[in-house]
Amino acid sequence: MTKLLERAVDSIRTLPAEVQDELARLLLQVAGEEQPIIRLTSEERADIADADAEIARGEFATDEQIRSILAKRPV
Repeated sequence: MTKLLERAVDSIRTLPAEVQDELARLLLQVAGEEQPIIRLTSEERADIADADAEIARGEFATDEQIRSILAKRPV
């Protein structure tokens, strides 16, 4: 394993389990291992539709809002 990949894995270990699983699925996909299709709940589909509508209206988070969110992340 390269140093860069080791560093990435170490960083990912600090993230919540569901985020770790999603990143693992992506990595396996890139490596050529097929992953099962993820089925979204109706609530998740509605959240995505809401987000798409916000994007269409040009509603994006400000730099300050993003900094505030990132500052709350555990290190």
